Amino acid sequence: MLLPMRLESIAFNLGPIPVHWYGLILGTGALVGLLLAIWEGKRFGLSADFFLDLMLYGVPSAIVGARLYYVLFKWDYYSKHPGEIIQIWNGGIAIYGALIGAFVCGFFYFRSKGYTFMRIVDICVPSLLAGQMIGRWGNFVNQEAYGGEVTGTYLSNELHLPAFIVRQMYVIDANGAGAYHHPTFLYESLWSLVGLVILFILRRQKFMRVGEMFFSYLIWYSIGRFFIEALRTDSLAFKGPDWLASLIDGLWTPMKWIFGDQGYLDPAYGNIRSSQLLAVLLVVASIAAIIVRRAMNPDRTRYLDPLVTNKAVEADASPAEAPAAAGRPVEETAPDADPADTEEERKPADESQSDRRQDRDPD
Repeated sequence: MLLPMRLESIAFNLGPIPVHWYGLILGTGALVGLLLAIWEGKRFGLSADFFLDLMLYGVPSAIVGARLYYVLFKWDYYSKHPGEIIQIWNGGIAIYGALIGAFVCGFFYFRSKGYTFMRIVDICVPSLLAGQMIGRWGNFVNQEAYGGEVTGTYLSNELHLPAFIVRQMYVIDANGAGAYHHPTFLYESLWSLVGLVILFILRRQKFMRVGEMFFSYLIWYSIGRFFIEALRTDSLAFKGPDWLASLIDGLWTPMKWIFGDQGYLDPAYGNIRSSQLLAVLLVVASIAAIIVRRAMNPDRTRYLDPLVTNKAVEADASPAEAPAAAGRPVEETAPDADPADTEEERKPADESQSDRRQDRDPD
């Protein structure tokens, strides 16, 4: 029989400062995502500095968005414990909030560099999925984002999980009672890994239009999130109409044959898991966007086409605009003027010295 042994959340200490596994894992995910983006960006002539600056702005934006999203759904608690709002090392961030924060930041950053949002986000979505795949292991260390109760035998004999995962899935609650739980972090991490491979394949296909890598990412991740979310016991939820709750439960029903019952959701807290509803909306909207965009513009730029920036056009136009801005005719500054034209404009040889002086000296 396995002995339940909890992995400590602190990796090591730098003097009086504890370094948490959660932060190290998130940092590793961000680094891997950065390297993937740089690698792909080179094919389109984008420098490493472009993505370094993006990470500098994007990672804090994603963290803030993820935390705010989570805090808003748990406001009843955090309004009474405001000091805990910034304690992200204890967990409590939402992936969809992180995506919102990252996409808003990316939109303005890409525009500032002269690129459209869809053109660059297509390059970045594999990096996002890689970061999510690795980041889920932070939930593993913190013993959070797990599913409903299962048996240790189910984890070790039916799922054939290694012992260190099985041990960490033995969670002791506030009342001191312990139980094994679904490793939903692992399900989502593996789902993201498969999705990453699919995106790597799709981005080399000639039929992929600009924006379709982004929509493919949203479709793949949201499908997995919809089914995995129902297994969790810590879902962010709200009270909605019964017909909507029944529809979502009906869509999830096939998974009951594989994983059993859904994770417990306190009816007093809500009857609709927000991540499930958002996942359904994103899948439908993304499929519709692909169809509509192709119908309206069959010749839309493809993913593999060369990358063009508006900044380059502005830079090319500036030298020609400079003489006009200075109030001088462009012809006067042309270096390749015809010598014959210059001779015709010269004064006659017998013109008096005073006339020439008058021509030189303005009034």
